[in-house]
Amino acid sequence: MVAISALTGINYKKFLQPILELLPDGEPFYEDDSISDLPEKFFVSELIREKIYELAQEEIPYHTAVLIREFKEKQTLTKIVADIIVHRETQKMILIGEKGSMIKKLGTLARTDIEKFLDRKVFLELFVKVKPKWRDNDLHLKEYGYGA
Repeated sequence: MVAISALTGINYKKFLQPILELLPDGEPFYEDDSISDLPEKFFVSELIREKIYELAQEEIPYHTAVLIREFKEKQTLTKIVADIIVHRETQKMILIGEKGSMIKKLGTLARTDIEKFLDRKVFLELFVKVKPKWRDNDLHLKEYGYGA
């Protein structure tokens, strides 16, 4: 047993060395600049969902899915069109906000993070769509990236 501290780094090497000795040698699974085996579209949808979690209240974030409908890399920017799927019309109204204030804020914050992630300018277009009981539908779950 080795006591370590993530805050100060105490015993970090003492903890890591026995683990490294047990790992087999081999070629890397991914190229050096790869952060994941998942496509950029996945991370873009998650960045949008993150903003929903930060801005929306109550159960709304847990009843949403984000579907990237268009992801086109043009010469000067990347155009992204995404649907935010919710269960009820009331959830849609909350996400859009009064005179579109919530969806505008959501889009601005998401676009800023997506531009940092992709390291290029982004044109982001968001739509909120109501699909009652989408979480109970295997076809919808698969379409939104939750099914196998």
